[in-house]
Amino acid sequence: MIKLFFKLIVYRFYYYFGFPRILPVSYTVSVTNRCNSRCKTCNVYSLPNDQLSVKEYNEIFRKLGKKPFWVTISGGEPFLRKDLPEIISAIYRHCHPNIINIPSNGILTQRIVPMVRQICQRCPDIQIVVNLSIDGIGEQHDQIRNVPGNYEKVMATYRGLMRLKAPNLAVGIHTVISRFNVHSFPSIADGLLALNPDSYITEIAEERKELNNIGHDITPTALEYRSAIDFLLHRIRNRKFYGMNRITQALRIEYYNLVKKILRDQKQVIPCYAGVASCQIATNGDVWSCCVRAESVGNLRDNDYDFRKVWFSKEAKKLRRSIKRKECYCPLANASYTNIMLNIPSLIRIFIRSFIKW
Repeated sequence: MIKLFFKLIVYRFYYYFGFPRILPVSYTVSVTNRCNSRCKTCNVYSLPNDQLSVKEYNEIFRKLGKKPFWVTISGGEPFLRKDLPEIISAIYRHCHPNIINIPSNGILTQRIVPMVRQICQRCPDIQIVVNLSIDGIGEQHDQIRNVPGNYEKVMATYRGLMRLKAPNLAVGIHTVISRFNVHSFPSIADGLLALNPDSYITEIAEERKELNNIGHDITPTALEYRSAIDFLLHRIRNRKFYGMNRITQALRIEYYNLVKKILRDQKQVIPCYAGVASCQIATNGDVWSCCVRAESVGNLRDNDYDFRKVWFSKEAKKLRRSIKRKECYCPLANASYTNIMLNIPSLIRIFIRSFIKW
């Protein structure tokens, strides 16, 4: 953690002055656009699915080396790839991040549980987090996801993962707050928290090029979101957390308050380090600063699978300048968590909540 803290200082220098050059700390790796859900908030399944192979991922991560701290494996539905354990093993072998996070719709119970067991065994000394996406209780979830029986299937997956009891596995639940569930969110949160997951997180539904849902009117209003998330904040503040879990919850409180401000002000509230400290590798090898802008600064296949060559290209530098000029804004969770860690006032508030006053 001390090493990470000093890295964060270097990222601030790189953001403001363009040196010293440094690779991201947080990577999102999209391994497929295929998905067996048909969510009202997402059309990723309708996009072309030009996937990198295990051999290509092995080359990318071999050349990248031990730079990532946090890697999120996204999709589509990552577990539709039968070679997912091999992809994650390549990341572990070459990069050895501290955390690998895998979101899933949880439908394929008979595949997900054995795969997660295998992944935990292959990566014994890092934290594996599986976040199951649940947007409602019972039929409401099925209607939002457009898959009959989805809720029962994800519940079976949740129970199966909890039974694994792998020492390096955390099983979380993730809810996308959209206009389809925002008014019933308090009952949803109550029901899901009652399951006692290792973590419970939410994210606001966004229109993204990556999800092919631009113009689909899925985002709740600022007032609707505030009402929903204030309920969750109340629940968090009235529960007791200890150790690292208390710090984690303090970080999430900061994130939820940040989202409220972004929706209210319609601008970057704190500096965005997407393109500096965080990035995304698309299914076809394109490198993005984030999945909201989804603007390629180069393709890894065209650059001998050398991430550095793409990351320090003229195109990447141009995109970083655009983000720094605040020509975009969004409440994207992955980027926002990194931004918060690089924002001194945010860190002070997290410290106060963690160690002084909740």
